Amino acid sequence: MSMTANLTERGITKTLFKLALPIMGTSFVQMAYNLIDMIWVGRIGTGAVAAVGTAGFFTWLANAFILIPKIGAEVGVAQSTGQQNMREVKKYIKHSIQMVIFLALLYGLILIAFRDSFIGFFNLGDEAIIQDAISYLVIVSCGFVFFFINPVLTAIFNGYGDSKTPFIINSIGLLANLVLDPLLIMGIGPFPRLGVAGAAIATIISQGIATLLFIIKSKRALNIFSNIHLFTKPDLAHIVRITKLGLPTALQSGLFSIIGMVLARIIAQWGPTPIAVQKVGSQIESISWMTAGGFQSAMSAFVGQNYGAQKWDRVKKGYYIGIIIVSCIGLFATALLFFGARPLFTIFINEEEAIQQGIQYLRILAFSQLFMCIEIATAGAFNGLGKTIPPSIVGIIFNFIRIPSAIILSSTILGLNGIWWTISMTSILKGIILTSWFVILLRKSRTGLLDRSSKYNIL
Repeated sequence: MSMTANLTERGITKTLFKLALPIMGTSFVQMAYNLIDMIWVGRIGTGAVAAVGTAGFFTWLANAFILIPKIGAEVGVAQSTGQQNMREVKKYIKHSIQMVIFLALLYGLILIAFRDSFIGFFNLGDEAIIQDAISYLVIVSCGFVFFFINPVLTAIFNGYGDSKTPFIINSIGLLANLVLDPLLIMGIGPFPRLGVAGAAIATIISQGIATLLFIIKSKRALNIFSNIHLFTKPDLAHIVRITKLGLPTALQSGLFSIIGMVLARIIAQWGPTPIAVQKVGSQIESISWMTAGGFQSAMSAFVGQNYGAQKWDRVKKGYYIGIIIVSCIGLFATALLFFGARPLFTIFINEEEAIQQGIQYLRILAFSQLFMCIEIATAGAFNGLGKTIPPSIVGIIFNFIRIPSAIILSSTILGLNGIWWTISMTSILKGIILTSWFVILLRKSRTGLLDRSSKYNIL
């Protein structure tokens, strides 16, 4: 692992690609979990997709809690590695794992205890869909330890510069899900037809397999995982540091999820079909934002290590090279969503009304893909510097604007499409503003490293 840890030497483009490609592959794997579920659940019907989509809002919200230790681990491990401080690397690993296990147990228990109220919020109006959504939510909640810990372990390896290991392990988990989904959802061979519940069980088993493989690999990676002492009392200073790094991003993600739920309730006025359309459409759109999200982690690790090593020129050059790369991804996604809308949507749903609505969704969202990709990559650069507040400010403001904008635009002749235009336009604005903010930061800091000691450094 030591050969892959140093991101402060060698050519920037080659180093970024070597780090980013496995992380982007891991993001595709994580995206594929949901896509495979949707493909098989879609065979049952639109109602089943609506059930999984509704319960999925709470697994989506779970990412907000995961992001606190995930960002803390990724940035803390990367900067400490750049400083060649292995003692601090181990402390960030210990405390991020302790934190994520606690959050997984707490959040899972809350969802199980209040499952009826949470699903009832969406006013689905169909008892069968409601019961399927509750079943999916409870089963997934029981396996949240696996669901929570895998992204944090992935972030630890990425921050250290080893992005290949998480890619391999998560890919094996995906293969398990690929096999289990049709067996448990459709009831192939001796397996019972479990429908929506089968999708949840398949996901949890697959995530559990990935966790087991991470544990096995960690036992062999003694240079960073030895003497972690997970069962000893946590150090408050490191818990605070991890929380400060991860909390702004977590708040942004949590509010994003809550806003998404409010939008889903607005969408529900048009019936269950648009809910299914949004769920499937967002999964298709995740081709771009999960890829860019993978590059975000690579950018965070690269910037973090070079910032820790005080190599500011590599930070600046790496950022601009990264923006060029994700811009290509964004332009490809724009073309794919706009021109390939029908064939993409028919992979998941066969009902013509849903397909027509899905085509409109994808074509409207196509306009924002480039800006969304550069926003996500820029957020990774901010994270690598330990400055997680600016991306959160931009994200929270424009995500919140979506609620009144959606209500206003959907009440006009745009109807349901007004909601899709709201999402697209706010994504464009986020990309423009956050990227401009970071470029201004780079120009102001051209004389050297940012002042680490300043009390204003967090911004």
